[in-house]
Amino acid sequence: MNPVAEITDLRVEIDGRAIVDGVDLRVPPGKITALVGASGSGKTTTGLALLGAYPAGARVTGDVRVPDGLVGYVPQHPGAVLNPARRIGALLRDIARTRVPHLPRRERRAAAHERVVRALASAQLPDPEKLLRRYPHQLSGGQQQRVVLAQALLLGARVIVADEPTTGQDALTKRRVVEELAAVAGQGIAVVLLSHDLEVVRALADEILVMRDGRVVESGPTERVWTAPRHPWTRRLLAAERPDGRIEPTRDGAEVLQVHHLTARHGRTPVLRTPGLTLRTGECLAVVGRSGSGKTTLGRCLAGLHRDHDGEILLDGTPLPRSLRDRTREQLAAVQYVFQDAGSAFDEHRPVLAQVARTAVRLRGATEAEALAEAVRTVTGLGLTEELVRRRPARLSGGELQRAALARALLARPRVLICDEITSGLDTVTRRGILDTLAGLLRERRDLSLVLITHDLHSAALATRIAVLDAGDIVEEDTAERVLTSPRHLFTVALMETTAQLTAPARPQGADVGTGSTRATASSRTDPM
Repeated sequence: MNPVAEITDLRVEIDGRAIVDGVDLRVPPGKITALVGASGSGKTTTGLALLGAYPAGARVTGDVRVPDGLVGYVPQHPGAVLNPARRIGALLRDIARTRVPHLPRRERRAAAHERVVRALASAQLPDPEKLLRRYPHQLSGGQQQRVVLAQALLLGARVIVADEPTTGQDALTKRRVVEELAAVAGQGIAVVLLSHDLEVVRALADEILVMRDGRVVESGPTERVWTAPRHPWTRRLLAAERPDGRIEPTRDGAEVLQVHHLTARHGRTPVLRTPGLTLRTGECLAVVGRSGSGKTTLGRCLAGLHRDHDGEILLDGTPLPRSLRDRTREQLAAVQYVFQDAGSAFDEHRPVLAQVARTAVRLRGATEAEALAEAVRTVTGLGLTEELVRRRPARLSGGELQRAALARALLARPRVLICDEITSGLDTVTRRGILDTLAGLLRERRDLSLVLITHDLHSAALATRIAVLDAGDIVEEDTAERVLTSPRHLFTVALMETTAQLTAPARPQGADVGTGSTRATASSRTDPM
């Protein structure tokens, strides 16, 4: 079976440093090949090479061949590639019409519409006719992702590059994505999966390439790599999948944050309803739920970033103003928010270190020199070097930017730290490092409390208490041990069961497609740990 895409001895250099070094890749039709590795390992650069997309200023050598020239791309943030001013139907029909240019206008329109509906069905989107009338902002992130997948199918792509398609999604939504990509591969289309999510990779991929520092250090059939990893780095990635333990709460900690009868809205639509919630000093509260459950809205209400709500939020017994703009400098410092997308939270034109230090100047009145010295101590304590954070944000990886964002929040010396899906786009090793860092902070700073907003039950296992949200309501709240071992609500049970089942393959591994029976093969120079 001839490959539909092939990379030979790819090397990509930026400023004289190789970010991809000597990578080979063969992608047969109907197979799913996963590239995994830590942030900055080169997997995204390798995947995007199939589209001819390289970082600005890169020097590229090697050979990339896509015989049919049709490669579709499903990005990590699909909303960024959809025109917000056009309905989904208009976006897709424009593409479909280019595939039937020989027909008369009326017949071309009907044929285009039929192709669009068929592509949406292939992308596992229900009720296509209703969806076609919506704008991108009226779709969930998962729906936007499937619309972008439908675009690629309409163009007749033989290869789909799926970049972190399960980032920030709960187990139920992840399982649906797995089924969608498995269905695409079942049509004979090759899928190149770029992912940090090893559970999804095991459920979906035929072949795994493990990357580190721009090289492939191990490759092979998924089950072989998973059950008998040969390289030390692969073993470390797999070992980092689960957190070791739970944060021990401060005994009899005082209530630092109280929420009473909170109802939040987006316009006229209620999205969150909670009669009450408390957070004690030294405690880690994990807020868990699927996309759209209201967990981020809750965090934003606490931080003053979502003012369209009723009810009361108290800090040390004193009501907090709804809007960030109405809070005092002391209140702003006391409740700090770390965003999921750390890159967008930094000014791209200023060095990261200067932005971290600015927090101490603005919220605590520190001098420039004091703030800079404290910023250096904080970032180095989080595993970053001073040389690295003196660069602009674009020069840092996602994991490095997330640590810098955490450092910036810590310079405010907060009482409450709200972390919104801060590990969702990270590999297992980096995710484990950040969770360990958070646990260490709570052990060292007994006056600090943490709200951990997450879709990931493995991360939630780190917490002292868990609140489970479904459709805007807290359906279950108790100690982490009780929720994870004896869930009471049907939604929590479903979430737990799906998490446990996620590694079950979505289709037979190595199933033949067409008349051949070839697996994806990949090789590279391997290097020691």
